[in-house]
Amino acid sequence: MSGTSALYVGAVTHRRLRPRPHRMRYRVFSLLLDLDELPALHTRLRLFSHKRFNLFGFDERDHADGTGAPLRGWVERHLADAGIDLAGGPIRLLAMPRVLGYGFNPLSVYFCHHRDGRLVALLHQVHNTFGERHSYLIPVTTPETASDIRQDCAKTFHVSPFMAMDMRYEFRVRAPDAKLNIVIRGTDANGPIIVAAMAAEQRELTDAALLGAFLHTPLLTLKVILGIHWEALRLWRKGLRLHGKPPPPAEEVSIVTPQLPQEVRPA
Repeated sequence: MSGTSALYVGAVTHRRLRPRPHRMRYRVFSLLLDLDELPALHTRLRLFSHKRFNLFGFDERDHADGTGAPLRGWVERHLADAGIDLAGGPIRLLAMPRVLGYGFNPLSVYFCHHRDGRLVALLHQVHNTFGERHSYLIPVTTPETASDIRQDCAKTFHVSPFMAMDMRYEFRVRAPDAKLNIVIRGTDANGPIIVAAMAAEQRELTDAALLGAFLHTPLLTLKVILGIHWEALRLWRKGLRLHGKPPPPAEEVSIVTPQLPQEVRPA
């Protein structure tokens, strides 16, 4: 495979457990983009462009702080705030591309590696349908088990009007290789409320693979935003309570300190 950027093809499922059961599943594809490779990708792909219209595209304004500035500098600045230095190691972004000029990512994930290859942090960026975004930066405390990364954090950003703010997210991630798995469980004081999962398989990032993904799942990003509103209507018809929208957090990134197990001392 040329470079480390890749295509991932699979499905996303959402399962609400209470107060009313609800389930949805849809096919998706995402790109894993090495930020150092990004400027040159369009030179070898005819169906993918950087900051220009094409069947598939990428624009930094859809990510980070929305200014369009280089993403690596934005990520490294927040890693530095968390006391993390990659020493020039790779940062790879998992996100859906723009499709025919339209892009929307409910969740995108930056996999941040040290120069020695260790995965040292994940930055989960969440977008809501109100045009807002927020990120959760969480160190990876056991990089040697990248096939089973477990993280959690308090919810600080409003996403769905059917979800209260007094919740926690629990992440279980298999870092991208031949396969990719991301499971997010939302819980409150009474236990799990919702489980969202993405499972996908790696494909080489070629024009043929991109065309195949488009033909299999056309207008993906438009379907995602329409699907969010359709499922919201279904939830409303089921009688779920609506929660008011609070203002977004003052900080664009929540830096999470993992809760490490307490040291066990001999009696």
